[in-house]
Amino acid sequence: MKTLFTRALGDTPKIRVLEFLIEGRELDYSLSDIAEGAGIGRTTLFRIINDLIKTEIIVPTREIGNAKLFKLNLKNAFVKKIVEIFDEIIYSRKKIAI
Repeated sequence: MKTLFTRALGDTPKIRVLEFLIEGRELDYSLSDIAEGAGIGRTTLFRIINDLIKTEIIVPTREIGNAKLFKLNLKNAFVKKIVEIFDEIIYSRKKIAI
């Protein structure tokens, strides 16, 4: 099911990853968790993850065993704006629904 966020910005793997990480912005996730939460395959995630890291949209946080964990980089200006837009879309819809 497409959300308003994906309908507005496009239903692409990157947008799905962004949406998943924005919703859980305070947490860090393994690559498997990100792929599952975003509803994309691990192979697809591996194709786009380096771009997300290079552009500092996501940052590594720690390692647990062999798993690296990542989270949304809330210090990145682009990410701040996307989160702002996301929150505006979600909260304005909730206000309308009430």
